[in-house]
Amino acid sequence: MSAVAVGVDVGGTKTHWRAVSSHAVVADRIVPSVLGAGIGDLAEWLAAGLRELEIPCDALGVGAHGCDSPALCRRLREELGHRLGAPVRVMNDAHLLPYAAGEPGAIGVIAGTGSVAAGTLPGGEPLLAGGWGWALGDEGSAAGLVREAVRAVLRDHDAGLPADELATGLLAALHADEVPALSQALASAPGAEEWGRHAQVVFAAAEAGSRTAARVVEEGGQALAALVETLISRGARASAVVAAGGVITKQPRLFAALADAVAARHPDLPVTLLATDPVAGAVRLAQELLTT
Repeated sequence: MSAVAVGVDVGGTKTHWRAVSSHAVVADRIVPSVLGAGIGDLAEWLAAGLRELEIPCDALGVGAHGCDSPALCRRLREELGHRLGAPVRVMNDAHLLPYAAGEPGAIGVIAGTGSVAAGTLPGGEPLLAGGWGWALGDEGSAAGLVREAVRAVLRDHDAGLPADELATGLLAALHADEVPALSQALASAPGAEEWGRHAQVVFAAAEAGSRTAARVVEEGGQALAALVETLISRGARASAVVAAGGVITKQPRLFAALADAVAARHPDLPVTLLATDPVAGAVRLAQELLTT
């Protein structure tokens, strides 16, 4: 077998493995992501996953959710390199999007379980914006949209406004008897995945005519565009904006809000949805290691 380049996209919900040899896919596997693991445990879990593929690995490219600093990426790279004995490159999972799209100079935006934007300086140094987690940020993500929707409904209730489609939808989804109970119902949910599970309620309410829901979605898109603007202001390359993630790929209203907000500041900057799996970017990272 020719040299095998292995890529892995470690997302907040799922982990996608792909191995390529001579431009042919020789392994492709999706498994649930391990949650809350330290760097050493994550490296061991990834090494075990690679062994389960039962193929050689001549180079490994990794995009890892939560790998939010060069120091963390370096530690994971060293831990994996020690275990595998092969060259390894590690980046935040949002950095995979430009590589997967064939636009290394683009800015990648993920809006799924969480949200983050990634770019690179002209010299190749990585930059990130956002990705603070569902409790503090992740605006425009599934969890972030639900959080902001509940806040908006509570504000409307405090102002004496009648319950609209968003309020009634959230009451049903969160099994709450009245609007003031929504805060406790959401606070008792275990985490981002549970919060994000109700994002469809927000989009359905917007389609049904809820102005509050429509505003929440629009502001979510604007918040994602603000992450792009932060990276551009720091000097990131910006040949395009490439978006991916379980929410933005399935919800045209959110993608349109992002695209409109970017166009308002940068009318000539293309904004596209990633048309392939992000793991393709991890494979490309591994392939570059094989040619250097």
